[in-house]
Amino acid sequence: MTATMPLDVLIVDDSAAIRKILQRVLRQTDLPLGEIHEAGDGTEAVDILKTRSFGLILSDINMPQMDGLQLLARVKEMEHMKNVPVIMITTEGGQGKVMEAVQLGATGYVRKPFTAEQIKEKLAGLM
Repeated sequence: MTATMPLDVLIVDDSAAIRKILQRVLRQTDLPLGEIHEAGDGTEAVDILKTRSFGLILSDINMPQMDGLQLLARVKEMEHMKNVPVIMITTEGGQGKVMEAVQLGATGYVRKPFTAEQIKEKLAGLM
């Protein structure tokens, strides 16, 4: 059996409370977690991504400055990040933004308010 590399995760959401909840949920999963980093919006996330890579990104869609769709487009342009799974977290009721995210290369999405189980389920499918 090969040991899996610990997964560094970037959580991008303009709500500090949501970022904390996602951190807690991640720690409850069976994923081999490495470091968990946070960004308050897409611009901050891009700055972090310029200096390091991650094994997974969880991003809100609706954020100030640079939203999740713009961030996703930028991530897919980065050579070191383009194959990394990106899961969008959204309050969007409509399918429009979600479909756009999938077309841009999002691995999946979870609607707010989410349960720990929904997040775990989505991540289990990735591993």
